[in-house]
Amino acid sequence: MKFAWIDLRDVPPAKQESIVDAAIHARVPGVLADPAVLEKLPPTVTGITPTTVTDEGQLANLDGDTTGWVDVHDDRTLRLACAAAVALPRTVVRFADPTKIPLEIVLAAADRAPGELVTVCADLEEAAIVLDVLERGSDGVLLAPADAGEVFALARLLEAASPPLELSTLTVDRIEHHGLGDRVCVDTCTHFAEDEGILVGSYSTGFILCCSETHPLPYMPTRPFRVNAGALHSYVLGPDNRTNYLSELRSGRTTLAVNAEGKTRRVLVGRAKLESRPLLTITAHAAEGLEVSLTVQDDWHVRVLGPGGKVRNVTELRRGDELLGYLATDQRHVGFPIGEFCKEI
Repeated sequence: MKFAWIDLRDVPPAKQESIVDAAIHARVPGVLADPAVLEKLPPTVTGITPTTVTDEGQLANLDGDTTGWVDVHDDRTLRLACAAAVALPRTVVRFADPTKIPLEIVLAAADRAPGELVTVCADLEEAAIVLDVLERGSDGVLLAPADAGEVFALARLLEAASPPLELSTLTVDRIEHHGLGDRVCVDTCTHFAEDEGILVGSYSTGFILCCSETHPLPYMPTRPFRVNAGALHSYVLGPDNRTNYLSELRSGRTTLAVNAEGKTRRVLVGRAKLESRPLLTITAHAAEGLEVSLTVQDDWHVRVLGPGGKVRNVTELRRGDELLGYLATDQRHVGFPIGEFCKEI
């Protein structure tokens, strides 16, 4: 879970009280400040007192709950930051280099380490970048806010992280072939993994995980940025438990990439391609009995994912085959979950 700390040490005293109040309401977990300020903090906020690390030999003598601080301005201090991130439970790093290459190096060095890395950020824009570097991003960010508004903006930025989904195993009941209809290919500005795609369904309560075109195809190159997603009426699950119709996706919109384990990430749509093609409908059910339906292009190279990331060509699906999907209990109105009665057939 990504987190943020705020640094009050250089904030004018006249603004400190309002910023601390904002930190409490926004549930910011940690504050760096002078001892006199830390004494007044409520128990819900932790006062952070980092130890400046200047030498690798120092690491062995620090206790097991130390938060280290490393200023990175050359190769030696970069190596020191890597060592601290591996050895300490929490390491705050401030980089002199405005590029994110030194941060990438520290993240790579500490990739399997259990500790948390906190990166000092100059502003909210930098914080947004730092949280996504190397896809993993820094575990936390440290910001000296200009005012209370920036504290709340920082909290909203952290909320934008995409939580995992609990996927369900669906069992295919039948496949029905149709004539021509309009289907949508979603071309994104990202490279999908082989077990990754987007969740699409004819009903707002159930979705099937549609595979990206990262796997080899006959007669054509792979297109790892694309999902041949389904008919234009279909729902696609997006961030924040919102849905869109596939017909609504266009350049600049955001949707949700999902892998076979339910891990999610926001992806930017580069374009949507609407074309007339023969269609087929997959009807499946979950263990709870809920019916899930998806209409896609009737073509061998259109694929969906099964348990374990198994790739299944839609034209070869048979009754009893297992697919991965997601069950949503809420009905929808303009993409928002609602509690009213609604039956989709």
